[in-house]
Amino acid sequence: MTLRLLGPALLALALPAWGNAPESRHPTALRLAPGDAAPVIDGRLDDPAWQHAPVHDRFAQFLPADKQPARWRTTVQVLVTDDALVFGIRAWDPEPARIRAPLARRDQVKADQDYVAVFIDPVGHRRTAQFTRVSAAGAIEDGLYAAEEDTEDAAPDFNVEAATTRLPDGYSVELRWPLAALRFPHTGGAPWRVMVTRNIPREDRTLNVSAAALTKDGLSFIAELEPLDGLADLVEQVRERSFIAFRPELTLRSTRDSDADGTRRTRKASLGAELKWRPRADWVIDATLNPDFSQVELDAPQLAGNTRFALSVPEKRPFFLESADVVGPTQPDESGENRSLAAFYTRAITDPAWGLRATWRGATAEATVLNLRDAGGGQVLRAGAFATRSGLQPAGSQASFARGRLQMNSLGLAGLVSKRDFGNGLTTQVVGSDGVWRAGDSDQWRGHLLLSNTTLALDEDGELLSVSRQRGHRAWLGWHHSDADWIANVNVEEISPRFANDNGFVNQSGVRRASGLAYLRLGPRELLVDMHESELTLRLQETRTLADPLLGVAAGQVVDRLVQPGFWFAAARNTGVWGYVGLDQHRARSGGRLHQARTLALGLESNPGELLSFLSAEIEWGRRLDVDADRVGTGLQAELEAKLRAPLPGGLWLEFEQRLGLGWVDGPDGRRAFTDRSTQSLVVLHLSPRDSLRLISQQGRFTRRADASVSLAAEDGRNRQAALMFQHRVGLARILSLGLNRASERPGQARHRELFAKATLSY
Repeated sequence: MTLRLLGPALLALALPAWGNAPESRHPTALRLAPGDAAPVIDGRLDDPAWQHAPVHDRFAQFLPADKQPARWRTTVQVLVTDDALVFGIRAWDPEPARIRAPLARRDQVKADQDYVAVFIDPVGHRRTAQFTRVSAAGAIEDGLYAAEEDTEDAAPDFNVEAATTRLPDGYSVELRWPLAALRFPHTGGAPWRVMVTRNIPREDRTLNVSAAALTKDGLSFIAELEPLDGLADLVEQVRERSFIAFRPELTLRSTRDSDADGTRRTRKASLGAELKWRPRADWVIDATLNPDFSQVELDAPQLAGNTRFALSVPEKRPFFLESADVVGPTQPDESGENRSLAAFYTRAITDPAWGLRATWRGATAEATVLNLRDAGGGQVLRAGAFATRSGLQPAGSQASFARGRLQMNSLGLAGLVSKRDFGNGLTTQVVGSDGVWRAGDSDQWRGHLLLSNTTLALDEDGELLSVSRQRGHRAWLGWHHSDADWIANVNVEEISPRFANDNGFVNQSGVRRASGLAYLRLGPRELLVDMHESELTLRLQETRTLADPLLGVAAGQVVDRLVQPGFWFAAARNTGVWGYVGLDQHRARSGGRLHQARTLALGLESNPGELLSFLSAEIEWGRRLDVDADRVGTGLQAELEAKLRAPLPGGLWLEFEQRLGLGWVDGPDGRRAFTDRSTQSLVVLHLSPRDSLRLISQQGRFTRRADASVSLAAEDGRNRQAALMFQHRVGLARILSLGLNRASERPGQARHRELFAKATLSY
């Protein structure tokens, strides 16, 4: 039956549910009585239970302008079964032919698609929320939203089930959220809170929310989550219930490696497993044995040839993502820096052989403890004021981390302990505390103090050294303000020269820094284009050295001084445009010259249409610093990202994503001193909602012209990676992957080829 014929029939079945169900001022759940049939998750709201579930339809517009009446009707109903919350959401649309519903990978439901989303805070304090987005095509994105940073992390996955049905006047969604996937206190918790949102991507993207009091002036997007009524004694009934999930995986791999020393071939079968046990509501125990993370997507390429400091990459491995908010925030703040990674950076754990973790969550406190064995192969970082040195990790190490947090109304205080033991007396330990204080509706203070000691150091060649115990500290205090007129972030920090954390990310030390970022809100404006929002921006920063006799660094040297006035505005098609003038100063090495850099930066981000669904471009041009040559010259750094989605005959969908990066600086003679390039192409053919074929091709190249005047030799370094994979995926329950990976690097002429098959099941 075609969709055109099927739609009216489904609509006729669904109408009694909305006609007979009572309306509710807040989202209200209906507890199914014993013997009542739970709805079938097929996207059709025609099951008998929906006829009696209260209907909530009090939605307000949040984007492009907040506190406006919603123009499209949306209704929400909630059912409670023995083991899950089930959301039924109906989205009316006066132009259903314009609904954007492409097939997409998990965690790729973005602003270019029609979707509904559910945010749940089972703790009830509106500090964090679990969320799931469901597109009109049934694609899912899920993760955690943190109020302290007002950011989302789509890496965590929950075992949710969702289905959608297209209707003649919109679409409907059923979302089943197992109680086992929710994290809440055993006793004393606040009422569960929820918010439902609906995204409508047309010429002017519209985002409607069920929390009508939510405004863009608040400190976070989840500041106005509303109580979910109707749960009654649900928490008391399920808090003692135990849930166990077991995920065995089998990986078959054939590899061939070749370099100047010859060719080596291996064949290996690897059996691993993950166990998740929730003995009761407030405890979660995670265990992993011989996990295989080789099929995690390639990290997005970064231009690294002209930087002095190590670059961080996001976490994507499942074991580390359970209750990530208890470990601590992992998203960068609005200045682009990520101070929280100094405490625990999971990508410092390279190849776990086994791991064990316990997480507890109470009404006013929470804690997590983990211990694992890392087979090694990653990097050890030792930072300085002007550069980060790196060395190869030893073959095996033990990593331990613990953090506990106490919440006292608007004040939250946490303590942490971290240890990395590489054996042979090489250890690094960190203890510290962090905190956050909500000083009213517009102001937030955050900070931390970390103390480290280590017996591991690196020599000039990156070789590990055993040294007498070296101690260091890292202190940071930040203030965030947001109201209807302006936003401000002010940070001050000090990182002593010998601060180290081998379970964390430390790319600079021996400095004292002050920074500020301010946005003056000008509101809607009409200047060449209709601006939905507009802001003037100013970024200020100064970093100075602390005395470091070991590296020969004198105190008080300016490492960088940034003055960057700019602007930002939002327009149609979810378009954001920004720019700034960089009146900056940089020093590349201790005792070197403080260079004057003068640049102009412009950026754009947009959802142009259904075919070209996303476009992002940023370019900085002017007098830029050449770090290795210790001079400035005319140069450019540019990054481009484009995403295309297109339907194909037979119900297939094609995704194509392209990332390009380019950077260069000219020498004094006007010729190119160096060029840094990176590209990544991703093609995904969706054969069905469960089956896809994915091809990734990625390469980077850094070239430098020899320059005897600054004692620089010629360079030509290249790396290439390609991966072809077929994947059959049914949520988190069943994943089968077959593929081929190839990689090469020069100089060195190293090559790697891998054929693999991997199967993961869930019980």
